[in-house]
Amino acid sequence: MAESTQLQQAQLATILGPDPAPFETLISHLMASANEQRSQAELLFNLCKQTDPDSLSLKLAHLLQFSPAQEARAMSAILLRKQLTRDDTYLWPRLSPNTQSTLKSILLSCIQREEVKSISKKLCDTISELASGILPDNGWPELLPFMFQCVSSDSPKLQESAFLIFAQLSQYIGDSLVPYIKELHTVFLQCLSSSTNSDIKIAALNAVINFIQCLTSSGDRDRFQDLLPAMMRTLMESLNNGNEATAQEALELFIELAGTEPRFLRRQIVEVVGSMLQIAEAESLEEGTRHLAIEFVITLAEARERAPGMMRKLPQFISRLFAILMNMVLDIEDDPSWHTAETEDEDAGESGNYSVGQECLDRLAISLGGNTIVPVASEQLPAYLAAPEWQKHHAALIALAQIAEGCSKVMIKNLEQVVAMVLNSFQDPHPRVRWAAINAIGQLSTDLGPDLQVQYHHRVLPALASAMDDFQNPRVQAHAASAVLNFSENCTPDILTPYLDGIVSKLLVLLQNGKQMVQEGALTALASVADSSQEHFQKYYDAVMPYLKAILVNATDKSNRMLRAKSMECISLVGMAVGKEKFRDDAKQVMEVLMSLQGSQMETDDPTTSYMLQAWARLCKCLGQDFLPYMSVVMPPLLQSAQLKPDVTITSADDNSDVDDSDDDSMETITLGDKRIGIKTSVLEEKATACNMLCCYADELKEGFFPWIDQVAPTLVPLLKFYFHEEVRKAAVSAMPELLLSAKLAIEKGLAQGRNETYIKQLSDYIVPALVEALHKEPDTEICANILDAINECIQISGPLLDESQVRSIVEEIKQVITASSSRKRERAERTQAEDFDDEERELIKEENEQEEEVFDQVGEILGTLIKTFKASFLPFFDELATYLTPMWGKDKTPEERRIAICIFDDVAEQCREAALKYYDTFLPFLLEACTDESPDVRQAAVYGLGVCAEFGGTVIKPLISVALSRLNVVIQHPNALQPDNIMAYDNAVSALGKICQYHRDSIDAAQVIPAWLNCLPIKGDLIEAKVVHDQLCSMVERSDGDILGPNNQYLSKIVQVFAEVLCAGKELATEQTASRMINLLKQLQQTLPPQTLASTWSSLQPQQQLALQSILSS
Repeated sequence: MAESTQLQQAQLATILGPDPAPFETLISHLMASANEQRSQAELLFNLCKQTDPDSLSLKLAHLLQFSPAQEARAMSAILLRKQLTRDDTYLWPRLSPNTQSTLKSILLSCIQREEVKSISKKLCDTISELASGILPDNGWPELLPFMFQCVSSDSPKLQESAFLIFAQLSQYIGDSLVPYIKELHTVFLQCLSSSTNSDIKIAALNAVINFIQCLTSSGDRDRFQDLLPAMMRTLMESLNNGNEATAQEALELFIELAGTEPRFLRRQIVEVVGSMLQIAEAESLEEGTRHLAIEFVITLAEARERAPGMMRKLPQFISRLFAILMNMVLDIEDDPSWHTAETEDEDAGESGNYSVGQECLDRLAISLGGNTIVPVASEQLPAYLAAPEWQKHHAALIALAQIAEGCSKVMIKNLEQVVAMVLNSFQDPHPRVRWAAINAIGQLSTDLGPDLQVQYHHRVLPALASAMDDFQNPRVQAHAASAVLNFSENCTPDILTPYLDGIVSKLLVLLQNGKQMVQEGALTALASVADSSQEHFQKYYDAVMPYLKAILVNATDKSNRMLRAKSMECISLVGMAVGKEKFRDDAKQVMEVLMSLQGSQMETDDPTTSYMLQAWARLCKCLGQDFLPYMSVVMPPLLQSAQLKPDVTITSADDNSDVDDSDDDSMETITLGDKRIGIKTSVLEEKATACNMLCCYADELKEGFFPWIDQVAPTLVPLLKFYFHEEVRKAAVSAMPELLLSAKLAIEKGLAQGRNETYIKQLSDYIVPALVEALHKEPDTEICANILDAINECIQISGPLLDESQVRSIVEEIKQVITASSSRKRERAERTQAEDFDDEERELIKEENEQEEEVFDQVGEILGTLIKTFKASFLPFFDELATYLTPMWGKDKTPEERRIAICIFDDVAEQCREAALKYYDTFLPFLLEACTDESPDVRQAAVYGLGVCAEFGGTVIKPLISVALSRLNVVIQHPNALQPDNIMAYDNAVSALGKICQYHRDSIDAAQVIPAWLNCLPIKGDLIEAKVVHDQLCSMVERSDGDILGPNNQYLSKIVQVFAEVLCAGKELATEQTASRMINLLKQLQQTLPPQTLASTWSSLQPQQQLALQSILSS
């Protein structure tokens, strides 16, 4: 070891010594393609860096300045930049002041001397990197004066370099440039207006656009408005000079501006968008250029958060853009290989134009919405459908399918025209048009469902069935089968059942077809039809299952992998649909096959694995506890899939070497800062599937899942923060309460291998804090709501085991959630103030706010659970939360927020009783006011709360009883009180009135109020309150309460009538105990009442009630 260190010391001395050759050799080895040589050089380079950073930096600078070899100069610029990047290996602070000032001056002299353009650019990167670290603290005072000097020099090379550095500094440290805004404006304007050199103008354009993006005040941005015409001219000139490469760079900069600062373009939007559409329409230009111009306009349309509604104000442009996109979708040829293709995703004959046009129609419709796009489409599409060329019919159908998602609400209103357009083309002579029509029906079934299914099943399903007979065109057949899948996914069994005979028999014919693509389509369709028709599928089971098993057993070679995978999916879905009894015998055989496959070696890209994981889980759902013996086979590979490490490659974002594989479907790339992260999607999909399946097993097997918890919990808990994939996080979140419940049930039922309650405590201590921490970091609103829901379930399962610090952390997190949610709503409210804000935007904001309600709902649920679990000991936390909750009672809040705030108080009053009396002064005025809220849900929560306060409020609520009565009376006497929307509020008001009669009789006029209450009975909407109220009535009659029986028992017949209705409703309106007490009371009445009273009481009942009562009383 000592020898090697000595050897290295000697090597370092040589490399950093006076002779330049050894250092040059080291640098050339760093660029070597041989791994061995390169890693040896890297080791030495890093040693130099650790032991003598000053010499190393000066050596690199010397190379940069004097080496005749271009590669060496380029490499030293790159290496210097890496040493000056502020990361773990930041070198600058370790250098002596002397070295620092030498480096700064060498860099500035190199930029003046370097003749090779690519090296100049690398030098600009190095200077910008260093400056962004030291300029803000005035560590390079001579840099900016030097750059302004370069800009006004007569050297084009220096002008371009200065702008390149300005552009990067605006990105890194824009704040430090803002003081120079006046000088920069002058320099930019001068260059864009008068320079003749296109490279300089593009560099200046880059600098302007980056600088505008770093300005935070709109006043500052407006100062640059007068540059926009010159910026656009730069673009147009480069096109007119045939310099399209330059124009494309400029377009990419404009696209960036449209995405981040669309409002900057607003005043001149007509000119800017007009020019862009001109470029898109110019057939003499390259496709790439025209596509970028379209991308710019679409990006503006998508810039909803920053400039809502701006593009909708330009209808003439939208119509032009739509026409351009339609024209692109025409660019398709009838390639013979499309017809003979082996797989559905073969897109022979489709051009680059075609796919860009298709994608942009979709994006345009989603960003502008149906009210804007549908009128344009209905103006342009009929001409396409009437034209003789098949390409035009094809284009119209493709366009309909593409705009459906964004225009769904408006298209649903015009379903007849839409469906007729598509179904007419089912008869088209050209197979690719028929394919496109089927494709449109599939897409519309997804986007316009279930309306389409409900209204048009009688036209759509027969059309798809006849398309399955097109044996000349297997692609049309296969696609028809896939469309059956889309149609049935949004379909109820009652719609599907009448068509099953025809569809299932056709699909069976297709299953025996020679074309694998057709068989796969048929399998997926059968699976989906079975899943949608559930038990109605039983009658086809015996005909279908043998074919499915045959494919599973025989499709064994590599070319059939997908077919076999789909047969697993189909078998397991059919099994779930028909149920355990019917499926049991076949299930055993199928599981044998799956077990043997499980043991075999599979290639990494084999789809079987993920299909198999899902099939096992469905078999488990179907067989329930009978599945337990198979768990030891299923779990090991499942855990392995759930533990897959994401296959991540990290490159620097400006490294273009890997751009060519960016359209590879199997990779997904995210750019974070200056790193580009590529992730293999198939790995993520498999991981997500596996996590979902673990969740299924825990949910289905309950205590039977106990033996696996020790392996599953440590696998899934870390995945709560797996930010590469939402599905993985969602699955991990849902599994948490399932795992706790499984442990709890296993211990209660004595199946826990000797473990006791301390195990639940350990598990809960592991899971709950992890969920709370995940909530803190979760970026997605929907998943936040899921996490809150999971925390709530966990508290319900293991609540009393939580310790105070855990409760505190949950409460702190709830404060965060409420604050974050309020600020998101505030941002949305600000968006409504934008100049072009319109109804479409209002609709979209409403949808975003509804997602927010979901979060508030869960907050209410959790607090309710904590209050129920800890009762009065939770109140100190409740006091802390009061400042967050009280604003939710405000009139400016949504009904849902008000309802949640009221429910939380109701819970406190009900669970904490005496301890909650101190809050009555604050909350009762709110509660009384909310009894007449326009929202029935708010009214329900408020009147329920009054009932709770009447029951537990004692003397505190006494003074308010008469106000409470009048408020309840308003709800009960409301003319529409018994309509479905209002019935729950009515029932709860009746229940609250009953509690006032029970606990505050001395404060009311009982002879009037109690008969009024009796008159409202029975209540039938809120089944929980119904049981309480009817029990209360029973008790009052049992103790012969004079107010309820009335003078001379005059209310008896009403009481008997209520009892009759309650008893005739079975178990819904009363508990068994209450019902038997009612029967006893009725029997007593039969014996004690005078016959004529009894007769008149009976006669007031309806005939069927009389019969029912007689049979109940005689039994």
